[in-house]
Amino acid sequence: MASSDAEQQGDYRGEFVFILTVVGAYASAFLVAGFPLVTTRSVVVVGLGLLFVLLGVRGYELTWRIHPPVGPLVYFLVQSFLAGLIIYLSEAAGLMALLVLPIVSQAAGDLPRRWTVVVCALALAALAVPVWLIADLVSALGAGASILVGIVFTVTFTDIAVSEARARQEVERLAAELREANQRLREYAAQAEELATMKERNRLAREIHDTLGHHLTAVNVQLEAARAVLDADPERARQAVENAQAMTRQGLAEVRSSVAALRASPVERRPLPEAISDLVDELDASGLIAEFAVTGEPRELAPEAKLALYRAAQEGLTNVRRHARASWARVELDYEDSARVRLIVEDNGVGSGSVEGGFGLLGVEERIRLLDGQVRTETAPREGFTLTVEVPG
Repeated sequence: MASSDAEQQGDYRGEFVFILTVVGAYASAFLVAGFPLVTTRSVVVVGLGLLFVLLGVRGYELTWRIHPPVGPLVYFLVQSFLAGLIIYLSEAAGLMALLVLPIVSQAAGDLPRRWTVVVCALALAALAVPVWLIADLVSALGAGASILVGIVFTVTFTDIAVSEARARQEVERLAAELREANQRLREYAAQAEELATMKERNRLAREIHDTLGHHLTAVNVQLEAARAVLDADPERARQAVENAQAMTRQGLAEVRSSVAALRASPVERRPLPEAISDLVDELDASGLIAEFAVTGEPRELAPEAKLALYRAAQEGLTNVRRHARASWARVELDYEDSARVRLIVEDNGVGSGSVEGGFGLLGVEERIRLLDGQVRTETAPREGFTLTVEVPG
């Protein structure tokens, strides 16, 4: 019965039960049945019991390493003989009959069914033969019938326990395989995502190159034409410069659109109020009271405006969390002005005597200025901080 690491704990439990059963049988024989304690026969019975236990907890596993299943069968033959000899010498068949149950359990847990039947027959013989020798055949048959019930129960219970243990091991094995499969899937997904990203970047790089090259070439042609007729025909030169300027604006718009596609925008596929509400919920989950309100009827904005407002709300709430030492914050998204959208982030924190914008606020200001918007800040010591952002829309 070569035990693996996963079965080691179960082996220890089995050895404990083996020892406990033998001790119980001996205790019953000596204390209940009144078997004499200090006699040569009692010393022999105890010695045989120690040998029986030693073989049961150490010899059984060794026999599986010799020549299975021959080694284990020799073990069961020896143990059955020892049990029978102990029963015969103790003359306490009814109490010592417990000795045969641990070896029956070992057989049911590890041997094929046909060999388990053989071991059960040996166990019956280990009890019935000593009783026959001590008393008579009728007593032997009665004792055998009595222990047969225990043997059937032991075999059934062992089968259930072994099946449960094997099922648990199978579940653990499948769970380990599933974890490995999930890990491989994550790795494959990451590789696929990386390849898709590289492919998309290459496509956008080609598109930017082609678009920019086309527009720069056209602008260069217009500027050369303007320079050629600058003195002779100023009006025509002015028109050429205007054409070049228009082509420059168009080229810049296409380049910006391509570059924007490279960035994963958190508001690209969902409404702006929903995205900002998630930011407020994150702050509220951190233990600070956070409120969010939308006034007016939400409407669709240009992608650049949506992203700028989102980043402004993100930066404002980040500053509340890091610097304000506030207990309350509020974000309002105002659509009431049909020409502009206003975002207000305010808190009841410590405030400040002056506003020294860090890189975050500077980044917000740069984004808003590019959209012809406005950024205002209001603060004073112990009076909190208010960030107001407006963009066309």
